[in-house]
Amino acid sequence: MNKALNEKFYREYMTFFEHAEKSRRWNLFTDIDWESVKAAPKNDSLALCAETFCGVEMYLPDYVEGHLDMFKDNFARSWFAANWGYEESKHGLTLREYLVRSGHRTDEQMHAYADRILSQRWKRPFPTARQMTAYGVVQEMTTFIIYKKQQQLCEQQGQDGLAGIYKLIAKDEMAHTRYYEIILGHYFDDDREGTLKDIAEVFYNFTMPAYELVPDYDSRVEVMRTAGIDRGVFLNEVWGPVFKKLKITRHDLPRSQRVQKALGSAAPQSTAA
Repeated sequence: MNKALNEKFYREYMTFFEHAEKSRRWNLFTDIDWESVKAAPKNDSLALCAETFCGVEMYLPDYVEGHLDMFKDNFARSWFAANWGYEESKHGLTLREYLVRSGHRTDEQMHAYADRILSQRWKRPFPTARQMTAYGVVQEMTTFIIYKKQQQLCEQQGQDGLAGIYKLIAKDEMAHTRYYEIILGHYFDDDREGTLKDIAEVFYNFTMPAYELVPDYDSRVEVMRTAGIDRGVFLNEVWGPVFKKLKITRHDLPRSQRVQKALGSAAPQSTAA
């Protein structure tokens, strides 16, 4: 990696970290209305969604290991991966606490669920740092949209405690999205054509982690669709804003038949991470 690009990555991480420390940190124990969570009526559908998201978060050691291995020679990006892991760990712990404190699951059930989850391993879906950055943009934006939809659904159903949880998590996911977008922008400045090829490759092959990892995913996804996540939402609320932020259109991507077919028909195969 050239020195100028490495310096840009360092500056972006410091900006990200400063903002997080000053205005975005939240506390699992003091910033969530746990009394509201306990008092809310049971809602098995919302609990199943929360359990699924929690399951995706349980692969955190694999995610962090994969990123640290890729960025071990880059201080700024490896430290972002460590910080990202800390923030994502709060998401998983908070969803687990919601399930237990709300009475939807017992500790024993959550331990058994974790055993099923951890019987598999997550593997990095793309081989290069630039491709994984493009993947990070789409994955984090998709996750943000999913959590915002869940927040809105909870608000409609009087589940204010859980809605507050999703609001805090979604804020983190958007911060992650913006970081990856900025980093990808620096890759554009360094090598526009190569970056466009990588974006096309990632978008064509994109799936979210839960598709292959979460037990009983097919039955879970039918419940999660009640929050309004479908192909149209993915195209308009994920790809659209990402392309706009990067100042590109689908027509800027390499025009192979395979890629153009993907851009016309692809949609996420999974849920949050």
